[in-house]
Amino acid sequence: MKYKILCSDLDGTLLSSKSDVSKFAIEQMNKIKDNTKIILVSARMPSGMYYIQESLGITDQPIICYNGALVLAGNTEITSVFIPINILIEIHKLCEGLEADMGLYYKNEWYVPKTSLRVEKEIKYTKSVPVFQDTQNTLNDWNQRSIGAHKIMLMCIKNSADIVMPVLQEKLGHALNLYRSNDTLIEIAPKTVSKLSAIKLLLEAHELLTDIIAFGDNYNDLEMLENVGCGIAVANAREEVKAISNGITLENTADGVAHYIAKKLVN
Repeated sequence: MKYKILCSDLDGTLLSSKSDVSKFAIEQMNKIKDNTKIILVSARMPSGMYYIQESLGITDQPIICYNGALVLAGNTEITSVFIPINILIEIHKLCEGLEADMGLYYKNEWYVPKTSLRVEKEIKYTKSVPVFQDTQNTLNDWNQRSIGAHKIMLMCIKNSADIVMPVLQEKLGHALNLYRSNDTLIEIAPKTVSKLSAIKLLLEAHELLTDIIAFGDNYNDLEMLENVGCGIAVANAREEVKAISNGITLENTADGVAHYIAKKLVN
């Protein structure tokens, strides 16, 4: 079957390295992009996605950032849903006394209280640079500007993450998507958005979810892969993701998405 749209997650999926799309992936995307829309779908901020769009030659296509909280088509904002300031203040209070730093994201703004190994990795891999300032100062500024966070990256030591995660789920689980991506990192997003909800916003009148093939690896890809026409997991994906997928391709480090395109989608 021919698909009108290809949606792909980036980290752990399309990207064969931590930061760049491979030459092979660029070659395969070039073979289908004239007849297939290619939409990048990620937890990243826009600046961490633009350079990948440019590498693939698809800057004319929209991007889904922050797991669907921000959707952009060029300079046009399709949707923007952020965590309100009162909830940010509550999270900040819940982290008091713990070793937990709030990385706060709004559009192309990124604020962290101090540098760390995690922050340096994020700078390297996403080619984006944060503003270093005290979290309370960021919250005061955002309160005056009446804005909130498209994403929070809560960077902890394991013990602090163990303590704060269940508290966040109990007190704020009704308003937030809380995702513990590893022992020390909790990613937080608005409850009302997802990769799938963002994809639905971009469908034109003649397009259906069944017209989409999508690739992913992690829990935040589950809903997308389950509901499109064909959901493909990379071999390094979570077992739960592989279980609901229509197929499994090679690991991201072996260019799984590009190999699937070459084998199944290129005439």
